[in-house]
Amino acid sequence: MQLAPATAGPWSTGLCDCPEDCRSCWLTMFCPCVAFGRIAEALDHGTVPCVVSGSLYVVLMVASIMGCCCMCNFYSCMYRTKLRQQYLLEEQPCNDLLVHLVFEFCALCQEYRELQNRGYFMSLGWQGNVEMQRRMALNIMQPVGLEGGMLR
Repeated sequence: MQLAPATAGPWSTGLCDCPEDCRSCWLTMFCPCVAFGRIAEALDHGTVPCVVSGSLYVVLMVASIMGCCCMCNFYSCMYRTKLRQQYLLEEQPCNDLLVHLVFEFCALCQEYRELQNRGYFMSLGWQGNVEMQRRMALNIMQPVGLEGGMLR
C-alpha cells in the first residue's frame, strides 16, 4: 500500500497542534500505547501488529517508571525518525530523540495526525487500509454501464 507521495517539506501540523484533532489527542494522552501501536503498524507496513508494538511500549513505559531511563521514549523516537525519512519531513523543532524525551505525548499525537493527513485511516490498521485501497481501485476500474444499451 502506498500512502500519499512523499514530498519534501514541513510537517502537516505543528508539534503543539494537538487541539486540531481532539480524538487523537485524547487517545494519545490516555492510551499512548494504542496510539504508538497504530503508528508503528503503519510505518512497519503491517509486519508488526499494533497490539505487539503497543504492548512493547507499555512494557518499556513500566520499565521507565521503575528507573530504566526513558526506554519507551527511545523506542518511539525510532519511529519518528522512520516517519520523517519516509515522507522527507524536517527534523524540528529539534532532533527526534529530544522531541520524544521532552514532548513524548505531543510527538506521538503529531505523528498520528501526520499519518491521518496523508490518507491513512488509523483505526483500520494496515490490513484495513490495504483492503480499502483495493476496493477503491476496483470501483475505479469497473466500466460505467451504458443506459438503454448500445444504439447504432
